[in-house]
Amino acid sequence: MSKIARAYREAPKNVPVGVIPGHGVADAGTDEVIVFLIGMRIHRWHKLRSWLPVFVGMPRMLAELAKNPELGLLSARSYWSGRVLMSVQYWRSVEDLGRFAKDPSLTHAPAWAAFNRRAASTGDVGIWHETYRVPADQVEALYGNMPAFGLGAALGVVERASGRRNATHERMGSTRPEYVETS
Repeated sequence: MSKIARAYREAPKNVPVGVIPGHGVADAGTDEVIVFLIGMRIHRWHKLRSWLPVFVGMPRMLAELAKNPELGLLSARSYWSGRVLMSVQYWRSVEDLGRFAKDPSLTHAPAWAAFNRRAASTGDVGIWHETYRVPADQVEALYGNMPAFGLGAALGVVERASGRRNATHERMGSTRPEYVETS
């Protein structure tokens, strides 16, 4: 039994309700994982009319996506730090993400059009997104005594296998990472 396995052995009787005990990994059994980061930055706090519609738009979109899982959002979590609000999202496919963004009957397309009409030219608020299409065999997501979170919330969590391929560089296919010194 590895040191890590021993460390988590007592966890099942000690973790709070809702926490997955032990040491797990995200079950990235699909071909790829779509990670979508989207957010806003408030440049001028006093220009509420410019940034408030953007600020309230994201929760509306996430609520719509939560009510309609067939649209393809697997999981999302939002964060606020200073002037920046960000949502980390996991999608079933890039195609699903694109359909949601462009469908005028859903919340995003009208909100995007309104932003471009009312706020884009003011410079009071900035918006951004980043999309990552990641092959499933290039993903690592580890959780120790955590509730469903991040990629694990999107794809599920399975018990971490023990054995030889126990270091990140081994699991992700690198035989000799640069941070390992050799003599």
